[in-house]
Amino acid sequence: MAGTETAFSRALRSSIARSGLSLDRIQARLQANGIPISVTALSYWQSGKRQPERQSSLSAVRVLEEVLGLRPGELLRLLPPPRPRGNPRRRAEPGTVNFPTQALQALLERIGAPHALEQQHRLKLVSLHDRCEIAEDGAQRAMTAKAVFQASADNQDRWLLVYDHGGSAPPRLHALRNCSAGRVEVDTKYGLTAAELLFDRPIDRGDTQVIEYTLTNAGPPYPACENTYYREFRRPVREYLLEIQFDAPPVACWQYSQTADAEGRRQLALDTTGGVHAVAMDFGPGVFGISWG
Repeated sequence: MAGTETAFSRALRSSIARSGLSLDRIQARLQANGIPISVTALSYWQSGKRQPERQSSLSAVRVLEEVLGLRPGELLRLLPPPRPRGNPRRRAEPGTVNFPTQALQALLERIGAPHALEQQHRLKLVSLHDRCEIAEDGAQRAMTAKAVFQASADNQDRWLLVYDHGGSAPPRLHALRNCSAGRVEVDTKYGLTAAELLFDRPIDRGDTQVIEYTLTNAGPPYPACENTYYREFRRPVREYLLEIQFDAPPVACWQYSQTADAEGRRQLALDTTGGVHAVAMDFGPGVFGISWG
């Protein structure tokens, strides 16, 4: 199978050639540094057949830069962000395509909202601001969200939050502003949780409501997040702001997006506080997120 030439594969192949090291010797040096990797994987990386995506592979690239005498981040910065894989740390609205449909519907029935998916249009998500905290070990400690809704029907008094925590324990939900936590149901088989956020007051057609809540994971150690955080939007959102705050800033960060018509990515610069942000305007349906390595 022919590889697809990328900036990463070109730089890696050139660096290996300059080093004078064989792939076998590179593999041995990586293993001596506690990085188990096959010669086949190294060959695929330099030919463009594969690219490092998982956290273990990104760690291998960091050590590979040292073995080849490169500056920290010289190869990592050339990598595109990982493809979304139904990340366990994702937070999404009901009906997101990666949720098992039957399991999700059963969960909605248990929480007393069997028709939630058909009734989403009654409450439009106008604006969303996520702030994700990444601990020093690279795992997710907490996520705080501020959402602005506009009602398209009278007497809207709650928002149903559904999130996927995979095999980890469900994060603790705390209502921070203009809402309170209602019923919570957990599906341990599929790692799904559904929770009601009850508005402090019902809103009618045309009215807006701002709520704020946080999801906090137990730890340390905190659940791994595969070096990425993203939202999937079933319907367009006017504005989405995503902030990632790092206890230990990574070498490089990327913004990425996927819709039915296009994919996009660009590198992001860390700010003076060790954080990074990205903004999507009039976005969706689709996926929007930030990756780091």
